[in-house]
Amino acid sequence: MIGKHTVISKMIKADPQAYSPEVDWDRDSIVARRETYYAASQRAFVPYNTPLIFKKGQDQYLWDEQGRQYLDCLSQNLCVSIGYNNPAVTEAVKHQVELIQHCTTMFFHPVPAHFAEELTHKFPSGEEWVVHFMNSGAEAIDFALLLARSYTRNTDIISLTNSYHGATFGAQSVTGISSFRHNIPLLGGIQFTSNPDQYRGIHGASVAPYLRDLERTINCGTSGKLAGMIIEPVQGYGGIVPLPHGYLSGAADQVRSSGGLLIIDEVQSGFGRTGEDYWAFSSHDIVPDVIVLAKGIGNGYPLGAVVAKREIAESMSHKFYFNTYGANPVSCSAGRAVLQVIDQCRLIDNARVVGASMLEVLRRMYDRYEIIGDIRGRGLMMAAELVKNRGTREPAIEEMHALFQLTRKYGLVASKSGAHKNVLRICPPLCIQMADVDFFEEAISNSFEELHEKL
Repeated sequence: MIGKHTVISKMIKADPQAYSPEVDWDRDSIVARRETYYAASQRAFVPYNTPLIFKKGQDQYLWDEQGRQYLDCLSQNLCVSIGYNNPAVTEAVKHQVELIQHCTTMFFHPVPAHFAEELTHKFPSGEEWVVHFMNSGAEAIDFALLLARSYTRNTDIISLTNSYHGATFGAQSVTGISSFRHNIPLLGGIQFTSNPDQYRGIHGASVAPYLRDLERTINCGTSGKLAGMIIEPVQGYGGIVPLPHGYLSGAADQVRSSGGLLIIDEVQSGFGRTGEDYWAFSSHDIVPDVIVLAKGIGNGYPLGAVVAKREIAESMSHKFYFNTYGANPVSCSAGRAVLQVIDQCRLIDNARVVGASMLEVLRRMYDRYEIIGDIRGRGLMMAAELVKNRGTREPAIEEMHALFQLTRKYGLVASKSGAHKNVLRICPPLCIQMADVDFFEEAISNSFEELHEKL
């Protein structure tokens, strides 16, 4: 029998500090190392004029390396769903790490199987749902496209303009924002149809014309036989653009009559963020064929998933497909804890109540400042769109950049997004409290007021 600890383990346990790499928190050193050793592709995504360096997080709050506190209204791009350093997640991860850090799917482990069972129970009854775990949302999008084409034996995929599905080769191919599409030939067989944006869409506040556009796209831009259509119920990076009621069900009918699958991207809108249900599609009276999950699923741990009807997933049973870290038991332990905390702490209700109060704050800003063209959102997924003129709706890009810097100055971490980067995106962790709304209003009001004085 092998001993409990090897010689190497005994050496490390005797002096663990000797094997722990030091961390240099000097600001200049952090910036210099990043500039020296990061590839250009990983250095590019820097929104602030000066770097914002985080050292600690707790619940809905963040602290930078100098000890300044912020109210997080971005959730690390919507990944930290139930709050930083959540004790349930920490305990679940700690317990699993002390047993085994990784178990590849060629071997069996109970934790991912438990999580798959618990996750499928969150989807509409009457269907037999199955799960494929992977590492990120973009990777899950790629798999969903492959799955749709494998099952239908068709090629054409339809996506919406202004959509964001990720930056990998496949995911950026179905992303309808030019800044995320590299200047190379992307995945073939992708067609775009007009997004039913009720503020900025080409047909204004309506539904039927956008469904007619979809019909034209199918008839004119494809063979008439679809593999599927991929849709965000609330466009995330595109600027928090909720689909109007009636579009999703109408699109599903057209896609399915053309032989395709309805693929719903819940990477940003899922896990109770809209304050209505676990999934944003639930309010649209449809049942998808394939659903893509990530971000909030693991509260910051690398995790993504594709949930599909069993019949569809079985189309991949005769061909090998593998994710090295897919179904990692540590990440899946975090995912299980996320589900328990959402349910037991009633975070979906919290998202609805607190989100409504925060949206009212933004509406008060709209009444006060002409530069705001539109306020929109659901639950803890909301946005203010800045325009130079409410009549022309010309995007106020420079003004948005200035406002974004000011929100940091007044203690908020938010995001500028949208195809024109003129949208202030507000998406705090689901654990944000009503007690935070007063601070949010003060900070956002001060930001708009200082911007107004500078214009």
